[in-house]
Amino acid sequence: MSRRQLSGAVLAGWLILISSAPTALAQEKAERPLYERLGGVYSVATVVDDFIERLLVNDILNANPAIKEARDRVPKAGLKFSVTALVCQVTGGPQQYTGRSMKDAHKHLNITEKEWQAMLADFRTTLAKFKVPEKEQGELISIVESTKKDIVVATAY
Repeated sequence: MSRRQLSGAVLAGWLILISSAPTALAQEKAERPLYERLGGVYSVATVVDDFIERLLVNDILNANPAIKEARDRVPKAGLKFSVTALVCQVTGGPQQYTGRSMKDAHKHLNITEKEWQAMLADFRTTLAKFKVPEKEQGELISIVESTKKDIVVATAY
């Protein structure tokens, strides 16, 4: 290949690379994991902290004796840590949740549809408080909804 041909090939390659850069950057930005779009572990931990605090004073949830017993037994800090690790993992972060499955963790709590809806309302309130963008809120709600079948039971306490 002559020097002129090589220069032409290099120039053509650069033109292709430069012309595709804006598209590649836009795709890279659009494809960022939810974890990154939420702001990483510190942002997730802040939201989880607020959310758990709301759940702890929720009268509907506190009326369930099984939930009350679990709250008395499980340290609040440990619960917040576990939920933070779980949210980070399922949103694409590097953290690893090492706790029990949703089914195993909740099967003895006899959670009803009413209690599920109360939890979701608290979650939405927390997301709104921290001005989580609508798109990311939708993605988070979808993740939470995907666990419902393992958490809500048909019978009440």
